[in-house]
Amino acid sequence: MTGSDEDELLQLAASDPADAYARALALLDEGGGVLALRVAGLAAKELGRLEEGLAFLHRALELADDVYTAAQVRMNLVGLLTARGDVAGALAHVKEAETVLDGPDADRLAANKACALARAGRLDEAHDVAAQALPRLRRGHDPAALNGLLTNLGLARALRGDFAGAESALVEAVAVGEEAGLRHQTAMSKGNLGFAMARRGHVPRALRLYAEAEPHLTGERLAQCWFDQAETLILAGLPDEARPVLLAALDATTANGYGCDVADGFLLLAHAELAAGNAEQCTEAAERARAAFAEQERTGWMLLAEHVLLRARWASGERSAVLLRSAVATAERLESGGWADAADEARIVAARVALSLGRPAGHLLSPVGRASGPASAQIAAWHAAALERSARADRKGAVAAVKLGLQVSEDHAEALDALDLRARASGLATELAEFGLGLACSPRELLAVEERRRAIARPARVRPPKDPERAAALAALRALSVERTAGTARGGAVPPVLSREMADLEAKVRARTRRRPAGACPPRSAGLAEIAAALGDRALVEMIAIGPDLHAVTLADGLLRRHRLGARDATARETRLLRYAVRRLAGDDGDGQALTALADAAERLDGHLLAPLRADLGGRELVIAPTGALHGLPWAVLPSLAGRPFTIVPSAGAWLHARDHSGPADGHTVLVAGPGLRHAGREIDALRRLHPDAVVLDGDDARAETVRDALDGASLAHIAAHGEFRQGNALFSRLRLADGPLTVHDLDELTVPPRVIVLSACDIGRADEGDAVLGMAGVLLALGAATVIASVAPVRDAATPEFMSAFHARLAAGQSPSRALAAVARPLGVAGLLCMGAG
Repeated sequence: MTGSDEDELLQLAASDPADAYARALALLDEGGGVLALRVAGLAAKELGRLEEGLAFLHRALELADDVYTAAQVRMNLVGLLTARGDVAGALAHVKEAETVLDGPDADRLAANKACALARAGRLDEAHDVAAQALPRLRRGHDPAALNGLLTNLGLARALRGDFAGAESALVEAVAVGEEAGLRHQTAMSKGNLGFAMARRGHVPRALRLYAEAEPHLTGERLAQCWFDQAETLILAGLPDEARPVLLAALDATTANGYGCDVADGFLLLAHAELAAGNAEQCTEAAERARAAFAEQERTGWMLLAEHVLLRARWASGERSAVLLRSAVATAERLESGGWADAADEARIVAARVALSLGRPAGHLLSPVGRASGPASAQIAAWHAAALERSARADRKGAVAAVKLGLQVSEDHAEALDALDLRARASGLATELAEFGLGLACSPRELLAVEERRRAIARPARVRPPKDPERAAALAALRALSVERTAGTARGGAVPPVLSREMADLEAKVRARTRRRPAGACPPRSAGLAEIAAALGDRALVEMIAIGPDLHAVTLADGLLRRHRLGARDATARETRLLRYAVRRLAGDDGDGQALTALADAAERLDGHLLAPLRADLGGRELVIAPTGALHGLPWAVLPSLAGRPFTIVPSAGAWLHARDHSGPADGHTVLVAGPGLRHAGREIDALRRLHPDAVVLDGDDARAETVRDALDGASLAHIAAHGEFRQGNALFSRLRLADGPLTVHDLDELTVPPRVIVLSACDIGRADEGDAVLGMAGVLLALGAATVIASVAPVRDAATPEFMSAFHARLAAGQSPSRALAAVARPLGVAGLLCMGAG
């Protein structure tokens, strides 16, 4: 076999591992030696058979008849031992081989060494090794080695927080791989580019890259891509979507002996289950992660698994003396291991368990007293103060501590907008708000806590901000967060300067946020006087869940009142029945059984939700801020709301934001008809007569990017299209257009969203049941739209043209959207249409 044949066979292991493996086995059957064993080992590793690959390479090392050939085998062993988690063994082989190899082989060894160093957390060394070898590989003729080095260099840069440098290296790696036809390695580079984009905060691009990479990966590489994809989904607030991806990756890594990945994967799964509210499944995953970390002597990560396990036991409702002892012991271990923030959380769990058992808690909370540093530390300190004061029966002091803790959360909300940065802080803030709701007695206190809670729970950012300085500060904050986590997990002490630097960066992001145009700023919690003045003759109804009960606060004529509405479960059950009936009637309004079910459920819900408030509300126009499952209620079918103008909002603060920071009143009008909707053309034709100067996009012109660009700066937009709400993944809800879907993520690129936008589509007004109100309508309001008209139920295509024509005629005559919607006779086929936002 010639030298070029040998090179071709080695390159085949990178481009087509299955073919390379088959050829290597054939050569071995014919008496092939070290080269065939090397190729078989490399290919087996890429196919997910790590131990088999190591066996081939160890045999090759035994058969190597000269020092140089042995060094080449050691070069290959570096990659496989690193994958197994034996980084020390991999670096020992590096030390022996680098004194022997020269030329291209030395550069290939450098690429493998950089990977091992990065896996060991020695990021600066990994970066320097790769950077030194890069110029020589660029001049050489080994695209597989060049691609691998660029990929490792990009990964090291991403982990160091140099996201622009990471993107540059990984884009070049993809280009090198594509030009050389290295399908497998190109896919690996794309997957790592997705990881870098996720760390940068660009979730949609990351997920697209993972999807492009996945079909061309096998074995360990495919499992790693799945892990990265799952982490991205968790950070984007989509734990339900992450779970099946994680389970597939864990099956693959467990079956093939990738111990490091298995332990990391179970910890990720525990976080996903906890975020999804599955405490029992979280406990199981955290236990398995802890056992794996202990076996691998990864003590720092083992402590994190214990922390998640503790949170799961609390979330499951356990309030036992055993849990109290566990929480105290876990807090001490976390503190000694360097996890200060996690130790604070464990102490807070311990205190809450102690209080529930009627035991003193002050001594548990005294160490949680930092009044400076990152937001998570400050929130924990105020949470501890609230618990301690409550234990002393100082309710007023406890309420004040809750207020101050939530103020910190709100002040830092923009800096913590990326979930990888705010996961811990926002979790603490949510628990602090829930504690505050339980403390609140007056309607003023209750509304103030709930408004702050909802401001913190708003949709998370899925793209880096356009302001380059703010984007750079967020990137640096992410890098410091990763550095602190990695350093602590390795057992190193976290220097105080690191916490100070994180606090300084959070302050810088806040300062940059305040310089943004008013309409681009996120809604903040509003004061009572401000809300009352803006309401005028309207009345506010904000519904609040406190434990198993549902409450409401009403504000009318400046008077604030609190009402207990009953059990949340009963309301949720009636909402499900009513939604089912509306879905049935959207297809056939002659369904007598569904008509009866709708009337009965609507009457019962009206009695639960609005009848207790009638004396306060009178016949006023309403601003309704629902909670939980009530965000998906077709409110217009309730008898008390028949013919009454009302608008649905995420919170009172979001309503003020929609009123005060809306889009242009004198912009253009956009009319869009999507494909496959029988009456969409008739609907748009009718509206064109009302808006003769409108930008009309239909047929092939109704493409996703074209529509998105046309929406920017519009005063009025109307889209008639098929809609799809993604349950459990609301940020990927979509409208079907000529060339594919227009998603919530696409709308995030709008500079100035339409002032009023009508989405004539099934279910597109729905949101996940949390009060972040994730979904297309909620995100449009968060971006600065004033009013969104959308349906929380299916829409009958044939019913919309006449209804929408009558609605738009009233709009054109000067009526507000909420009043125009209330004034038009509403057939059951459009029962789910709601006015959201300013109204």
